[in-house]
Amino acid sequence: MLNAYKKGNMLWDEYEDKYLNLLGQRNVERHVLPDLLDHGCLLCSEHEPHLCHRRLVVEYLNEHSNLNLKVKHLY
Repeated sequence: MLNAYKKGNMLWDEYEDKYLNLLGQRNVERHVLPDLLDHGCLLCSEHEPHLCHRRLVVEYLNEHSNLNLKVKHLY
C-alpha cells in the first residue's frame, strides 16, 4: 500500500482510507499497550506532516483506545 502511494499509483486520500481500514481490521488498539509507547516515539521521513502515516496511527489509537498520544512534527 505504501509503495503504491510512493510510486504515484494511489492518491493520499485513498491510501489514508485503506490504511485506517487496515488498522481497524487488525484491531491495532488491542495490541498496543500504553507501556509499549511510554517515552517512545514513532519516526517518519515524510516532508509534509499531513502526509505522514504515523500521524494516522496516533489519531487512530487516540480515537479507539484510552491512549492520549501527541504528534510532534520535527522540521
